[in-house]
Formats: sequence, C-alpha cells, structure tokens
Amino acid sequence: MMHGTDPIADALSADFAGRILRATDDDYDDARRIWNGHIDRKPALIAQCSGPADVAAAVRVAREHNVAASVRGGGHAVAGYALCDGGMVIDMSPMTGARVDPVRRTVRVEGGCLNSHLDRETQAYGLAATSGIVSHTGVGGLTLGGGIGHLMRKHGLAIDSLLSCDVVTADGHKVIASEHEHPDLFWGLRGGGGNFGVVTAFEFQLHPVGPIVLAGMLAWPLEQAPEVLQLLRRLAEEAPEALGMMANLRLAPPLPIIPEHLHGQPIVALVVCYAGPIDDGEELLKDVRRFGNPVLDAIGPKPYVAHQKMFDPALPHGLHYYWKSHKLPALSDDLIGVITDHAARVTSPLTTIPIFTQGGAVARVPDESTAYANRDAAHDINIVAAWRPDDENPERHISWARGFFAALEPYSKGLYVNFIGDDPAARVRQAAYGPAKWDRLVALKDVYDPTNFFRLNANIPPSTDAVERAFRLPA
Repeated sequence: MMHGTDPIADALSADFAGRILRATDDDYDDARRIWNGHIDRKPALIAQCSGPADVAAAVRVAREHNVAASVRGGGHAVAGYALCDGGMVIDMSPMTGARVDPVRRTVRVEGGCLNSHLDRETQAYGLAATSGIVSHTGVGGLTLGGGIGHLMRKHGLAIDSLLSCDVVTADGHKVIASEHEHPDLFWGLRGGGGNFGVVTAFEFQLHPVGPIVLAGMLAWPLEQAPEVLQLLRRLAEEAPEALGMMANLRLAPPLPIIPEHLHGQPIVALVVCYAGPIDDGEELLKDVRRFGNPVLDAIGPKPYVAHQKMFDPALPHGLHYYWKSHKLPALSDDLIGVITDHAARVTSPLTTIPIFTQGGAVARVPDESTAYANRDAAHDINIVAAWRPDDENPERHISWARGFFAALEPYSKGLYVNFIGDDPAARVRQAAYGPAKWDRLVALKDVYDPTNFFRLNANIPPSTDAVERAFRLPA
C-alpha cells in the first residue's frame, strides 16, 4: 500500500488503523470518485478511517504538516466538498456502523453511514428519522446542513431529531456535543455544516414509521403544471402534517414505475408519503388521485425503505451535476408561472426540478434554536441540471440553470446550505444564515476552529482577530 518515502503518509501510518491511499495505489481512482462526476480532484492522500481514533490522527497530521484537508462522509455534496486537490481526504466512508436501541427509540450511526444504512437498521423496528430522499446520500452531510426529507412535515428536519454528536475538533480532540455537553457547539452543528469539526457519530431520536407506508407518485403532462402546483399550494396549507409532499418537473425518466410510452415526455409529478395509518392516507388522497386525470398513479402501500430509494435510479453516481437553489414562499400564481416557463425549456433529459414542501414540524421549531435558518419558508426548489460525461455542450445546461435561478431571485426566501453549488460567500452569509446567525456562527468558529482548518465546505471563516491570535508567534 505504501510506496517510497512520503513524510505525511509515514507520519499518519504511525498511528492509523485504516488504509492510506496515494495516487500510485490501484484503488486510488475508485476512492476519489464521488457522486458528482463533474468534480475531478486529485488529493495527495486519502485516509480511509476505521474509527474516530483514525479521524483524530488524520486531523492532527494534516495540521502539523499544514496540509489542506477535506472530509468525506457520503461524498454527495454537489460542490464536491469531499475532495481536495493536492491535500488529504479524511474519508469516513468505511465507517458505516449503526445501532438501534428499540426501547429508547434511538439510533447511533457512524459518520460514513448513508441514508440506506440508517433506514435499513431503523425500519427493522418500524422506526425512522427524517433522512433525505436518495438512499445513497450521506447521513452526516445531510444532517449537518439541516436534513430535509419525506418525513419532515411530521417529524421535523434531521437535526430536529438529533440528540448528540461525537466530534473530532480542529485540534484533534474528541468531544461530545448535545444539549447538555458543549451546547454551543451542538447549536452550530445543527445547520452550520462541517465548519466546526468532524462528526464521527450521530445519535437520533426515532419515530414510529412503517415499515409499510402509503406513498408514491402521481404524474400529469407538463401543460397541467400550473393547476398541479396550485393543488400543491392548497395541500401545503390544508393537509395534515402526516402527509409529506413534493413536486417534480422534468422529462419522465425510464424508471420501472413509469410506463414506457411516457419516457422522455415532459411531466409534472406529485410525490407523497403518508406517515400514518394506510386507511387514513387513502381517504385523504382520494380526491388528489382523481385530480386532472393523471397519466400515472403509482401511489400505494409500499415499504418505506422502497420509497426512500425511488429516486436513486434518476440521480445515479457519475453523471455531471450543477445545482442552483432557492427557498420559496407559498406558490403564488406569478411564481408558478416562472417555474413552469423555465421547466418547459429544460435542456437535458436527466435534469430534474424537485420542489420540497416544508411547514408543519419544521416551522414549529423556534428559528433561534438551531443554526438552520428560514424555517418559515414554504418550499425549497432545487434546480438540478444533469448531463452525461460525454455531453458535447454542458454549458447549455449550466446556463439554463442559472437563468432559472435568476428568474426566481425576486421570490427567494433564502438558501438551504446543503444545496450550495458555486454560490458566492456573500450569499452563504446572507441567504443561508442571515446577520444574527452568521455572527453567532463566526464566534463559534473562533472558539473551535480559529485557523479555519475546516474550510473546504460552505465556509464560515473565523474573525480576523481570532486568526491573528491563533497564528501569533511567541516573542
């Protein structure tokens, strides 16, 4: 595994139980692949950690040798934060252990767990926590940014069920963050991303869900999008919190649940998940399923874990992705017009436009309770431009996404930090957090990472005074 002399690799291997990969190793290229194929970075070293002690050793060695370090959990961030050029990747992907306590209804998952690991273990007991809508998303990144998903209207964001975090800080020490231990750090971890340390384990409160839920998708031709999005507006205002719902506008993908004659046709879809008794959900959705003669009705009782994997084939590893995003208010007719106009001009059959619906338990949590901001937004739109690696004109897809994003600016209610792509630092500060939360996050950064070691992320830099103090040389 180790070839030749490398002082950083040698220093790390002295106290490291995992694998250390460099560019000369056979597994290196596989290890540096992440979900977004548009990201092609070449780290000098990939430290595949076997546990928290390995993570702490990697942090200490990277600091001592002044090496840039990125942190990989699931490797799903569209911006490619998991990888860095010429530095060290602190790779937790081998750390996928999960343990459920069915009596306390809690689960403890390691930092490399994917949503699929979390769902598999918890659903064995008919329990769940909000965990995204794609099963190969990393639990860590999803949670540290807030964590939206099918269950959020009833059970809140992922961070709203978070009980504690095991954290390796920038000085290589291990601490626990919870409401009772390091509560300031715990506040920042719930929405502040990877700015304050490496979370090697998460503990969540679980909720009774499934294992069979009423869930699935309805679809209509895209020309009916204005009426369908008006329906979504009414449901968001009136439906019980047990109904998780989102819209999706795209060219119909060749998924098993979609009839072949619809493949490639422009559609608008409603995706629902009822986190309650099947009969109640059937009664609630009876009129929705008759609305406007849908061309597809794929709603029915199904395993929750199957619903969590429904979007996996449409968002595979290796495609090239470019995202832009806004949080949105309730869907006014004018806003619906902007959305439908740009959806009709989509440039790729792989592109998708999910519109998530918040409210309910998300909105009830006091805004100041966590670093996650803009809980009063009604929706979150993610403009997901996607194309194959051999596409000869990728700029057309990027240009379409940017134009769509710009047209939505007048309606914006902020930014979900997990959907950040190439957004400038000013937008992270203003739209993702706002002045009050930003100041509090910077103060927290000054305490836990004054040299900005954890900077390969949606970065919250420390104050200038903190940096000067951290780097001041003794007289």
